[in-house]
Amino acid sequence: MSMRMEIIDRGPIDTGRPWTGWTVLAAFVISFGVVFAVNGLMVYYALSTFSGEQEASPYEHGLAYDRDIAAAHAQDARGWHVDISARRPAPGAPADIVADLRDAAGQPIKGLSVVATLEFPADKAFDKRAALTEAAPGEYRAAAPLRPGQWDLVVEASQDGERRFRSRNRVDLP
Repeated sequence: MSMRMEIIDRGPIDTGRPWTGWTVLAAFVISFGVVFAVNGLMVYYALSTFSGEQEASPYEHGLAYDRDIAAAHAQDARGWHVDISARRPAPGAPADIVADLRDAAGQPIKGLSVVATLEFPADKAFDKRAALTEAAPGEYRAAAPLRPGQWDLVVEASQDGERRFRSRNRVDLP
């Protein structure tokens, strides 16, 4: 027994409207218009949510590079022992920032002006500054309401208007 298939040619399929050059051009322009509009929206949202800047004024920061190196050498020469921590005592509670500063002989360093800057790496809008107060000799504290996540904790201690210590640490707050 053999089967025989027969193919029937019914001609071109009628879609109702012929594709002319103008129809193809319109479809082409509309397709790329949609792609450009979506790309434009994505660029707008990318630039409006995060600028990508690490420094507010990178040129001036670059000019101060030698001064920063000299300050780091002077900081090392002082031989201070500094213990910095940021912890959240309970979920949802403000973070406790503690800086314990001691000189080379292990004696507490009193009378400093200590400021902590907490930088949220993903969005500068969440950055916070907190002035630490001296709770005990050489121990400076502050509480800051922070969202959970990783933060860059920058602590600067000044004495007589001159920066004596600077530290940058990455902390993870639950």
